[in-house]
Amino acid sequence: MKLIAAYADTTSDSDDVSPSHVRLANDADPYQLALAGVQRIDLHFPKFSDGRAFSQAFVLRRRLGFKGELRATGDVLVDQLPHMQRSGFDLAVLRADQDMAVAKRVLAAYPGHDIGHYQGDALDTRPHFIDARQA
Repeated sequence: MKLIAAYADTTSDSDDVSPSHVRLANDADPYQLALAGVQRIDLHFPKFSDGRAFSQAFVLRRRLGFKGELRATGDVLVDQLPHMQRSGFDLAVLRADQDMAVAKRVLAAYPGHDIGHYQGDALDTRPHFIDARQA
């Protein structure tokens, strides 16, 4: 998962949205989105306690098969990053007060499916025990 500091993100707040770049409000239904030609979807976290964008990311990846970039924007905190990664996000724009070094350490501690999560995630649907059995 890639990280961007809030001050370095020049596209999330701009009006530069094209047919290949969509901003999906966190109360919007991803099933209503026409995905043809879309390369990037920004999913917004209006506040830390509102996790609807996690569900949107999972639906877009696992049920709708979206292969483009999913970007988390808004109130994105470091401790959400492992959950974002498992939900299918590619990139997170950290809130301005979040420490990039800490964020990188958190992601390094949770490198992905191989760390022992029992269930699969949005990108690798196989349960962990399947990998262990094949080893």
